[in-house]
Amino acid sequence: MARLVEEFKYIVRIGDTDIDGSLPAVYGLAKIKGIGYTTALAILRKLGIDPHMRLGYLSETRIRELDEKVRDITQLGFPSWLYNRRKDYTTGKDLHLIGADLVFYARQDIEREKRIKSWRGLRHSLGLKVRGQRTATTGRLGMTVGVSKKSR
Repeated sequence: MARLVEEFKYIVRIGDTDIDGSLPAVYGLAKIKGIGYTTALAILRKLGIDPHMRLGYLSETRIRELDEKVRDITQLGFPSWLYNRRKDYTTGKDLHLIGADLVFYARQDIEREKRIKSWRGLRHSLGLKVRGQRTATTGRLGMTVGVSKKSR
């Protein structure tokens, strides 16, 4: 007798990431590096999958379809502001990167800034704060015992 309900999958592999099958689909997709809650919700709504359904109950064909769309969400027709890499430096295209690609491109961007000796690149190379934060009291490295203010 054929089973109508497929077996529950405890681990689902989407976008080269192992995800706990007991998680709701929206939170499971958000576990993939480069996909947050909002992006996951948009993908699931576009594919017609209930965001609160457990990932382990999805069929193999749905999981394959989800994996394919997660790897390239540009084919789903989302607006460009939803992507995490707009106007790529080399190609000029709007991309959405996940996993190891995201880490690779971020590291490549930092290395390029160091190479051209931009302000951000210099801050990165010196190991200092890059985004304009204060540095007088935070971001100290090593042991600091009794740091006191300069006398006026």
